[in-house]
Amino acid sequence: MKRSSDQFEQVAMPHAGSLLRFALRLTRNPATAEDLVQETLLLAWRGFHQLEAGANARAWLFRILIHACYGQNRKARARLQTVELSAAGAVGSPDAEFLEVTQALDRLAADHRTVLLLAVVEGFTCKEIGDILAIPMGTVMSRLSRARDAMRELLSSRTGERALK
Repeated sequence: MKRSSDQFEQVAMPHAGSLLRFALRLTRNPATAEDLVQETLLLAWRGFHQLEAGANARAWLFRILIHACYGQNRKARARLQTVELSAAGAVGSPDAEFLEVTQALDRLAADHRTVLLLAVVEGFTCKEIGDILAIPMGTVMSRLSRARDAMRELLSSRTGERALK
């Protein structure tokens, strides 16, 4: 059965905001993130006939976004940009703490960062993340655990550095 553009809009478009938020966290570049979401929605529109009725459309869209992001990274061989702690953000301020967390996220391996963002920020379950990334749920759980441990280590070392200053 062929699906209409109206059906696509009803299923996919409500997730555009969360796709953009996730793309921004992956790329750290608003223009690149917007391009990535546009490419995701175009690919989803082209493959909309393959989405089974009752399937998790949100997870399907995130899977397309992640594959599109990996494709862009392979083509460009660009590394994710790191956010430098600005001199304007005083130590201990909310902006400085946000930047420290962002820097710690940037230092994680890409597969750990992706799993952590999908779980903590986007609220997907381990099973859903496994479906999105096409990996076993046990792999998701171990990557999530390692990502959390790495974040704890990175952030505690940053706190120790500040205490010494």
